[in-house]
Amino acid sequence: MDVNGDLVHGPMLTGVDVDGHARQDGLLSALSEAHRIRRLEFPVHTMLPVVLRQLLLPITFDALGVPRSRQEWGERFRRGMFSAEELTRLREYLGPGRYGNRFRLFDTERPFAQVAGLKALNGETKSAAQLVPSVASGNNVPLFSALSEADELLLTPGDAALWLLHVHCWDTASIKTGAEGDPQAKNGKTTGNPTGPLGQLGVVVPTGATLYETLLLNTPVLPDGLEAGDRPQWAWDERPARLGCTSPAGPTWSERPASGLLDLLTFQARRVRLFTCETQQGVRVNRVIVSAGDRLARTPLYEPHTAWQHTAKPKKDQPHRRPRRHTSGRAAWQGLSTLLAMNLPEQGDGPYTSLLLRQIGDLQTDQVLSQGYPLGAETSGLEYGTQSAVVENAIGDDLPLPVNALLAQDKWLREALLECVGQADRVARALDALNNDVRRAAGGDPLPRDKGSRPSACFLHSLDQTVRRLLVGLRTVGDDDDDLLERAQLAWEQSVQIAANREADQLLAAAPPRAVVGRTVRNGDKEFVYRSGKAIGAFRAKLAEILDRAADERRAMTQEAAV
Repeated sequence: MDVNGDLVHGPMLTGVDVDGHARQDGLLSALSEAHRIRRLEFPVHTMLPVVLRQLLLPITFDALGVPRSRQEWGERFRRGMFSAEELTRLREYLGPGRYGNRFRLFDTERPFAQVAGLKALNGETKSAAQLVPSVASGNNVPLFSALSEADELLLTPGDAALWLLHVHCWDTASIKTGAEGDPQAKNGKTTGNPTGPLGQLGVVVPTGATLYETLLLNTPVLPDGLEAGDRPQWAWDERPARLGCTSPAGPTWSERPASGLLDLLTFQARRVRLFTCETQQGVRVNRVIVSAGDRLARTPLYEPHTAWQHTAKPKKDQPHRRPRRHTSGRAAWQGLSTLLAMNLPEQGDGPYTSLLLRQIGDLQTDQVLSQGYPLGAETSGLEYGTQSAVVENAIGDDLPLPVNALLAQDKWLREALLECVGQADRVARALDALNNDVRRAAGGDPLPRDKGSRPSACFLHSLDQTVRRLLVGLRTVGDDDDDLLERAQLAWEQSVQIAANREADQLLAAAPPRAVVGRTVRNGDKEFVYRSGKAIGAFRAKLAEILDRAADERRAMTQEAAV
């Protein structure tokens, strides 16, 4: 990458091509060869939505426009790559005559996604570790950080660009450095900062077989096109004054709604300046200023990358729909009930899936996407702690999805999938109940709800690969494949049965001998007898109730063997 940090041509993106070879691309080559790139590789899961939203999607939307009908979307998808005319427009867009010069990371006058000449009120800069949540910095001290705050972190220009954008999307709500020229800074700092916009969402990104298809799967169909005056952050000077948008190229900031999709995707939630040093390996970013930036007043309903929680009767001044966040410690498949919630709850409150997943269901209805298409969904999020000022955990997973399950009008496959997930959850709870009963039988007490290691966690983790095989297999299930679906559900139940019995056997093996004899516990006028034999009997009865297909199959085989 040259001394200006040219992101258009410099190697900032690492990917894997369709032949399995690693490659490095600048923005222009990544878009030009999008049909040849299977996927992009990033240091953390939370980086994919950052690059899509802050770079690749707004560039293509602004340069080519968004499809105005599902038919137009389908034409682009069937082509499988950008046309020669579209490539010409992308080259012009990223050329020096348009916006190419605005993608220079170290430009003295207009550095990309930064504020030229930004200065802290105290005149200090901080370590580049401020950009990387997994590295110790200030109050954010990860347990397994390879570096301490005293160590110098040197970032290559490409890595610095990625982490710079990551801060705009995911930064913590900690106190920010007060910047010269910011009238809202007090005593050298700015307080009351929210997290970055993505930090308030449970991000869901649909993925395809190539980068080109992933870009399209993340492209909404807008019959009226983009909003008038809606511009990405690198073209902020083209926004009409009537919108009242503060320039992201200066130290001042404001709290405001997004003025459109391009503004939302490239929202500048911080004011940042990178500082470089010369090393034997070339230019490196070693210091940074991160100060307060624009605050998103509310998440608009056209936000494409989140599922929603619908509230029938919200409190005063609160919207009917708010973004749903992912739950730490749960695999993505455990949240299928949210991803597959294709319709608004008819009564009461409940989940509602993302705009893009609903659109994919509509595209399959129009037969634009085949039912066997290898659709995936990548989920990501950050779990914050201590007033959202530190990062406690990163959430990231990817999941294969059967396109047929996204059809709003056909519930059969979706209901089958949700039944499978529900069975796993019920068996997990039965295992925890067994564990508590065995503990009582041995003379102990049940585990508190928020403490201890539970057998359900190991059980659900052991099902992960089974769930993924089930989801991949169900991509081929058609409307008339009732028998195939029934056999798939039977195989699933048998796998769950094996995993549950394995966990139950381990619990019994670990129980002390006195659990066999058990004990009697009096609660008021009632007596409860707890013995390990009684507990495992109740567990197996519950298992047969939950996994009824597998139980019927065992009974049939037993009867057949007895004849």
